[in-house]
Amino acid sequence: MTRPHTDPGFVAPGLGSLADLDDAVSDCFACPRLVEWREEVAVTKRASFRDWTYWARPVPGFGPEGARIGILGLAPAAHGGNRTGRVFTGDRSGDVLFAALHRAGLANQPTSVSVDDGLTLHDTRIFAAVRCAPPANAPTPAERDTCAPWLHREVELLRPSLKVVIALGGFAWAAFWPVLRKVYGRTVTPRPKFGHGALWQAGHGDAPALLGCYHVSQQNTFTGKLTPVMLDDVLARAVAIAGA
Repeated sequence: MTRPHTDPGFVAPGLGSLADLDDAVSDCFACPRLVEWREEVAVTKRASFRDWTYWARPVPGFGPEGARIGILGLAPAAHGGNRTGRVFTGDRSGDVLFAALHRAGLANQPTSVSVDDGLTLHDTRIFAAVRCAPPANAPTPAERDTCAPWLHREVELLRPSLKVVIALGGFAWAAFWPVLRKVYGRTVTPRPKFGHGALWQAGHGDAPALLGCYHVSQQNTFTGKLTPVMLDDVLARAVAIAGA
């Protein structure tokens, strides 16, 4: 039986560049619940964004080819990336993340509000384990697994340069291990536990290091669970590991 071309597992392995991958991700309709939600949000909107035309599609990665640092998040925000079309752009989490990237010398400006705001990243690419905004920020296991081939192919394309991946939260940390197995042929047992500042390194081969960081969500930043200093420290460690 021929798989439909909306199946990331069918489409992703044949893509030869990040640009091709980004185009294919943006045209994915593989998860009916996520498609319905992302489009519903674009119609109902948030009052403060009532004049926006929402992106309402899967959100591709952002950052240059040849990046040595990867930042792996959970999924786009309903009124952030799902609205603007760029990961972590236009929401409070992105405000925190891009300000820190700018302090670390990895972004040319500290703000990220729209796809045409002039933001560029240095040696860093940001991507998500799930590419559509999920209800309650909670993808199902099936949606996570359906979306995984996009992440696997993205890391494959970055493989010649990628030195370290920062996992923002436990969901992203868990999403890294299937990537390690699929792309690098490495299985780690037992898997190290997620924690802020937790570090796993391969020891040999070209697999990137994995560095844990609390997610830049409002829940963490407003309560002080994640402070700017803590985020700066993680980014500084990533830069040191990558030699960026």
